[in-house]
Amino acid sequence: MKKVLFLTNYPSPYRVRFFDELAKYLDVTVLYTDRAAEQKDREKAWFIQGEGHFQEVVLGKRLSVRGANLCLEVLSWLKKPYDHILICGYSSPTNMLAMAYLKTRRIPFWMEVDGGLIREEGEIKYRFKKTLISMATNWLGTGKTVTEYLVHYGAEGERVFTYPFSSLSEKDILPEPPGREEKKKLREKLGMTEEKVLLSVGQFIPRKGFDLLLQAAAKLPKTTGIYIVGGEPTEAYLQMRQALDLSNVHFVGFQSKDALAQYYRSADLFVFPTREDIWGLVVQEAMAYGLPVVTTDKCVAGLELIEPGHNGYLVPGENVPALKDAVERALSGDLTSMGRAALETIRPYTIEAMAKFHGDLLGGK
Repeated sequence: MKKVLFLTNYPSPYRVRFFDELAKYLDVTVLYTDRAAEQKDREKAWFIQGEGHFQEVVLGKRLSVRGANLCLEVLSWLKKPYDHILICGYSSPTNMLAMAYLKTRRIPFWMEVDGGLIREEGEIKYRFKKTLISMATNWLGTGKTVTEYLVHYGAEGERVFTYPFSSLSEKDILPEPPGREEKKKLREKLGMTEEKVLLSVGQFIPRKGFDLLLQAAAKLPKTTGIYIVGGEPTEAYLQMRQALDLSNVHFVGFQSKDALAQYYRSADLFVFPTREDIWGLVVQEAMAYGLPVVTTDKCVAGLELIEPGHNGYLVPGENVPALKDAVERALSGDLTSMGRAALETIRPYTIEAMAKFHGDLLGGK
């Protein structure tokens, strides 16, 4: 069995499940630059334990560089023999050190990038990113948008491979959208009294665009309930809800996976008004529950997965009127048909498929 080494930031649940699944094909060692406990914006319950199928190491010998970890211990691991080395991302100090070490010693390595959007930037920043990204021998990306991003920064197009990036297991994807009776019972259980239910999931940080959603909500009928799940709202969001008289907007704190599933199953539509997400896993999660999705053109998952009018809608970032119009179009359309289309779109995007792709590409059994 071929030996592969991954260098990544911290043990997010989907990566732990992916590495466990990948261990069916390859001998996997994973180096983490950050400890789970260092993730102040994550609830402890969010993290999961692996099944023990791969070796995981939290790197030591740390220095702090502008608040990020520089783990000198990575060099001792790079000296060991591996068939493949994969660097997940390029912007952390430890990743930069690892890439420089591998490049100077002419050791080939893969760069794996979950997402990315080309944006206007100065010449110095562009050249710096191009220097980093072009160091790799091969690249792994999540779709056309990311391939364009990598090539823009120096990757060789024929050496960029696209994989089905996902946080979903096959069992997480419903066979059919929940029926009307199931939704009705769940809404009664959750205390939802509105005729239509719109769901959004994420942290209350400016990048997620929940302020834009609240502005759009002010122009929607009170019979449409908006439920934002995932964290505690700041005072600014609470004041905004009060100022706009949004009695139909509900802030719901962090929920376990099982509890969150009830919100997904009860909803009619998922809305993700992000200002920028280099992927946007919640879009996939919503589609797995048979929900049409409205998101922005600043969400890479949306750009890759949403077919406007078929399984959701894409709107320009920071455009409240467009967001409101897309929500109204979706809610007045055939939500069941769009939900089925969302399910069919997302079925190929699973952790099992992601692991098999990597296994086949890297020469697994």
